[in-house]
Amino acid sequence: MDRKPEPELMDDEAQALAYAQADFSEAHDRFVALFTECFPGEPGSGVCLDLGCGPADVLVRFARAHPACRLDGVDGAPAMLALAECAVGAAHLQDRVRLIHGYLPGAELPGRDYDAVISNSLLHHLAVPAVLWETAKRYGRPGAALFVMDLLRPDTPARLDELVRRHAADAPSVLQRDFRNSLLAAYRPDEVKAQLEHAGLGSCRVSVISDRHWIAFGRL
Repeated sequence: MDRKPEPELMDDEAQALAYAQADFSEAHDRFVALFTECFPGEPGSGVCLDLGCGPADVLVRFARAHPACRLDGVDGAPAMLALAECAVGAAHLQDRVRLIHGYLPGAELPGRDYDAVISNSLLHHLAVPAVLWETAKRYGRPGAALFVMDLLRPDTPARLDELVRRHAADAPSVLQRDFRNSLLAAYRPDEVKAQLEHAGLGSCRVSVISDRHWIAFGRL
């Protein structure tokens, strides 16, 4: 199926709240576990950048799994960042986690030479996918870990309907709609590989890890 872009920002308060309250624990725990599998012992006591941190569920899980690191999370949607601030506060992580309002690629981030750059489900929101890869290169130090996870666009309408039924049948209608739209906006692995090659990151690997997710990982 052809890709159908969706809005870059999720800044409707009701939509953001529904997303934040949804149970993504399985996928988000796997994100953290796969990072650790791909980069054992990292980022250690270094600093990690999360691009498109949303309501900070991944950020909080990552911080708990890596208690020596510090993290900066950036997002362009104020509604999401308000929820992220609540999540970081509830987890008592304010001393290690900074949240930054910024719209990529123009956002000016407080750090440089990050030891790891991570991102979950940002790429399919971007009108220009190169923004993600170029921002990672701009802010990550040479050799930094790069780890990205996102949705996988189905190849047929029937497969799309099947995935929505399987994973969102009991979800509120707003989440069912968002999930369908996000799957339609997502990239295929060959498209991601082409993006990485164009960005000078051809050494990064792309792997399909579930019926609806892929990961890309490597060194900057």
